[in-house]
Amino acid sequence: MVFIDGFGLGSQDAAINPLLVAEMPFIRKILSGGYLSREGIGEGIITANLVVKPTSATLGTAGLPQSATGQTALFTGINAAAVAGRHISGFPTNCLRELIKDVSIFKVISQAGGKAVFANTFTAEYFDTVERSKSRARARRHSVTTTAALAGGCRLLMLPDLLDGEAVYQDIINEQLRERGYEVPLLQPEQAAANLLKQAIKNDFTLFEYFQTDHCGHHQDFELALILLNRLDHFLQALAEGLGKHDLSLLVVSDHGNIEDLSVKTHTFNPVPTIAIGKDVSKFAPVKSLTDIYPAVLRSLGLHPYQN
Repeated sequence: MVFIDGFGLGSQDAAINPLLVAEMPFIRKILSGGYLSREGIGEGIITANLVVKPTSATLGTAGLPQSATGQTALFTGINAAAVAGRHISGFPTNCLRELIKDVSIFKVISQAGGKAVFANTFTAEYFDTVERSKSRARARRHSVTTTAALAGGCRLLMLPDLLDGEAVYQDIINEQLRERGYEVPLLQPEQAAANLLKQAIKNDFTLFEYFQTDHCGHHQDFELALILLNRLDHFLQALAEGLGKHDLSLLVVSDHGNIEDLSVKTHTFNPVPTIAIGKDVSKFAPVKSLTDIYPAVLRSLGLHPYQN
């Protein structure tokens, strides 16, 4: 699973939607030359090896969709916004953390005897920051994805794993690590994809989180958006090309819209794309809401949701 933060299905207005301007040859190819937009995929595309579905991120709750509740819905199958009574941004609250700890997708897979991994690279600097902030009124907490992985007893991957080619940094190419003084190679998206595949073949479920799209959307940076979207497209293409060699399927999901409408700094009400590529992806055809993705993933693994 590649989770892309802030990646929605926008309008056909190229002045505000960089997904209409970025080259993105891989996405164009799987959409038969079309665009990843509301109009471009309509009610969805379903073939033997491809499912593309518009997916509601509103969770039936008033207000703009936000990260903490949207991601909790993705990784627990529970309508977190309905439970909380509102959309919650940023890091999960105590209420959301309890939901995640109870039925995290990583936990359910692990308890069923499967193997799941969060493939993002962590640094000692990150854990130091979390630890130092605990005494502050607004302490830095783990994200939903990190909380979900820890709930399943996953070992978080570190820089040695990255250097061994078995983890991927959140920006895909290690550019930000290098800017902070870490001695790591600058990668092409294709090499990062090969590293993710190397990790994925060892597990039943592998998650990679990419959130540069959301940051870019908040900054309304159209030129950067084109760079990020094309980089992401190369990354996804390399992953898709490696599926057959390793008997894997690729699932691309998001928590809310953002980068597809750079006329605003906020998230959007737009649906998000759910894209499933590979064999036996028909279980994702019924997806309509964020809460539908969790049970579809578990059923694709032969598991029943909430069997723990």
